[in-house]
Amino acid sequence: MDSIDRRGIFAGGAGAAAAGLASAPAKAQDSPHKPVLMKLGDQSGPATDEYFAYLVRYGVTHVTANAHQSDPARLYPTVDELKALKALGAKHGLTLEMTDVRFLAAEGKISDIMLGAPGRDNEIEAVNTTIRNCAEAGIPGLKYNMRLLPILRSAVVPGRGDSEVHRWRFADMKPDGPLTAWENLRPDAEKSAAGQSESALFERQVGHPSEEEVWARISYFLDRVVPVANQYKVRIACHPQDPGLPPGGWHGDPRVLGTVAGLKRFVTIQESAYHGLNFCQGTLAEDLEDPKTQIFDVIRWFGERKKIFNVHFRNIRGRRSDFWAEIFPDEGDIDFAKAIRVYRDIGYDGMIMPDHVPLGSKMVMSENFAFCYGYIRGLLQSADQT
Repeated sequence: MDSIDRRGIFAGGAGAAAAGLASAPAKAQDSPHKPVLMKLGDQSGPATDEYFAYLVRYGVTHVTANAHQSDPARLYPTVDELKALKALGAKHGLTLEMTDVRFLAAEGKISDIMLGAPGRDNEIEAVNTTIRNCAEAGIPGLKYNMRLLPILRSAVVPGRGDSEVHRWRFADMKPDGPLTAWENLRPDAEKSAAGQSESALFERQVGHPSEEEVWARISYFLDRVVPVANQYKVRIACHPQDPGLPPGGWHGDPRVLGTVAGLKRFVTIQESAYHGLNFCQGTLAEDLEDPKTQIFDVIRWFGERKKIFNVHFRNIRGRRSDFWAEIFPDEGDIDFAKAIRVYRDIGYDGMIMPDHVPLGSKMVMSENFAFCYGYIRGLLQSADQT
């Protein structure tokens, strides 16, 4: 893992001077006025008439959504399935901007790609088929994850009012205890029966690859997928690994895409306008020692290089290895009004959306998302006038 510079900047290795942020362009001041090109987006719900109408009610205009597949076991959607999804969005005035590579997005599943297992070529072909089918259906992008272990959190704790939120404190994690996966901490999740054996189960599956072994697997994937994305002009957006882990990783996972320096290396493995990030601002903030001051230069570095394809707009309170996650956007450490202006000033024109909102029942979650849509919509309108 990348070491932590005591000034709060992530270094790429011994002797590296501030590899996480120092190579960013000089900080630009907020411009007098630039137009807001961002679109209020969403990826949270099912592709149904009811849910799409709900999104439009709160001003959402663009979505990431998944097609209804006749064969759920198939690793890719067909062109007709994607066209039907796009038509459903259009019926409600929604633009289908992205879809998922489902098997590279599911919690709790480790792909053969990331394991370096024999089935990876079959999975890579499924990704390339998805790219081709998106191009034929007129869908400009897809997003995916590259991870060994799932999203990790240490607890669910009380939030504002009657809400509940996740937190991550690495010091609370026990070496022989549960991992613990984000999904297993949700109130509505099916609890894992594995208990203490969960860690051992994952560790047996993952093994203990070195950082360079993991990078080799990532490069193997990109070398075979980015040329197809280039050919069909479909943007592929990778989500950072959430959360970043201390040097040495956790249960065999070095988590190389859990630092700013690692993500910089990732986007330069293949130089392409179609290879970039599902830029989860919450996850990137979690990877910093002083997120409230550092996150803006991180946005600028990736944004000025046109590597931000989609933004998950989530606030946090805390710092690397010790933070409250999934809080409401108005109560975290990051100045969201300033962040919106930074995205505006770099000319970012994709979706910006809430994710991982505070927990609750289905109805409460709908209310929590509605609050976030309205909050982000207000920030966009304000930034367009100043």
